[in-house]
Amino acid sequence: MKVRKLQQKRGWAWHVAVLLVKPVLLATTKRRWVGGEKIPASGGCIIVLNHVSHVDPFTAAHIVWDHGRIPRYLAKSGLFRNRALRFFLTAAGQIPVERLSANAAGAYDAAVAAVRNGECVVVYPEGTITRDPAGWPMVGKSGAARIALATGCPVIPIGQWGAQALLAPYTTRLHPFPRKEIRMVVGDPVDLSDLVGQQQDPMRVKEGTDRIMAAITALVAQIRDEPAPAERFDPRKAGVRQIGNPQRHQPGEDPS
Repeated sequence: MKVRKLQQKRGWAWHVAVLLVKPVLLATTKRRWVGGEKIPASGGCIIVLNHVSHVDPFTAAHIVWDHGRIPRYLAKSGLFRNRALRFFLTAAGQIPVERLSANAAGAYDAAVAAVRNGECVVVYPEGTITRDPAGWPMVGKSGAARIALATGCPVIPIGQWGAQALLAPYTTRLHPFPRKEIRMVVGDPVDLSDLVGQQQDPMRVKEGTDRIMAAITALVAQIRDEPAPAERFDPRKAGVRQIGNPQRHQPGEDPS
């Protein structure tokens, strides 16, 4: 695996994050990465991944960082409610998003500005940990496609599997030993060239979202070495809540 040297100025928050998090990841996970060189070395881009565990942002940051980029996440707004954590996340350039809210437009604007400024923005298009019973990628939200259609930037899909063995969805108990294998395959950029500039057209945005999710799903199927379901799981059709722990129905809980 060829690792690129970071060229960007990382700032104090990333110095602290790497110092604290990377040794833990190296001690508890084994990396099996394929295609990392497809992550652009510079310039604005979007990285899109499937979501299987609350540790996904750390394992995703690992591959992005080791290939020379500083990731900027669209992070759930609940993480910013704690003053100290908000200070740290803001210093690290993370973007709060209020999901299922009209206020999500602010996150979209910030993400578009970041991409146009040459930054690497990481998006989980499903918007939350997958509700698919077998862990497959489910239907996607439109944010990643809308950002891509507004900017014309490369959209790099990554399929990943294994983080759920380290921390199962909606649990708090880590299973660090033996070390868990985190498998990631980076795909070719999703071709959205015929849709660029159409971010206000719902049909074009849906088409872009479908292409993004299809690319991610194909990579997950490659990792799992089994066919994906013919139809992606849709929480709304299944009557499953779209955010938060699907097994709990307490109002006001922190969404994930």
